[in-house]
Amino acid sequence: MSDIYQHRARKRFGQNFLHDTGVIDRIIRAISPREGDRLLEIGPGQGALTDSLVSSAAKLDVIEIDRDLVEILKDKFALSKNFTLHEGDALKFDFTRLEAAPSSLRVVGNLPYNISTPLIFHLLNNAHLVRDMHFMLQKEVVQRMAAKPGGGDWGRLSIMVQYHCRVEHLFNVGPGSFSPPPKVDSAIVRLTPYAELPHPAKDARALDRIVREAFNQRRKTLRNTLKNVLSNEEIEAAAVDGSLRPEQLDIAAFVRLADQLSEQQAAELL
Repeated sequence: MSDIYQHRARKRFGQNFLHDTGVIDRIIRAISPREGDRLLEIGPGQGALTDSLVSSAAKLDVIEIDRDLVEILKDKFALSKNFTLHEGDALKFDFTRLEAAPSSLRVVGNLPYNISTPLIFHLLNNAHLVRDMHFMLQKEVVQRMAAKPGGGDWGRLSIMVQYHCRVEHLFNVGPGSFSPPPKVDSAIVRLTPYAELPHPAKDARALDRIVREAFNQRRKTLRNTLKNVLSNEEIEAAAVDGSLRPEQLDIAAFVRLADQLSEQQAAELL
């Protein structure tokens, strides 16, 4: 048995290695990598997807934090001229280091639950570089990303991801496709950043603040959850009913509230 299969999954890195060839083929078909593509794989692990990505002749960068896996990947892909390995934490990685052209980077990853949300927000901060993203995530996380207003899954993750990207829940993957098998179902999601935002905010930081404040106490009304940033009169001035709960608002309404906050902050500087 080769070294690549003797590596033991580490809990601290949230490792669950994909081994189901049928699922691997399905993911690769969804990505459809081509020669000339600029690919970035986050957490390649044992290289289950990496083999096919390298074989596509696309230029592939990978980021891996586990030093043991780094050595295995170096050995396995040392002769592949289109393969570049970056050892380190993807949460701290400066994506501009890749010198990718705008809207060119195709990001792929089987993301551990404990870093999935912060990593996606880190990537959204670099959305201008990204063409698309394909991730294996906990099914519950994908459901929240793809949620619609009015339900319990609609929240900060849904809004901030959908503000930047079109979200497609492609298919689900059962625990048996991994070693060791996780205790939850997984899913593949495709995120495609918009060339032009459907509802551009004057200041994305204001939008993030409004959404954070709104969902800190999601069962309360907006006039209560936003009282530290907007008065009820300012909420009404944004054409939003302050008696609604945050889960009842769509993205356009949150952008109007964020723009109201931006205007208020600008006025305070005068």
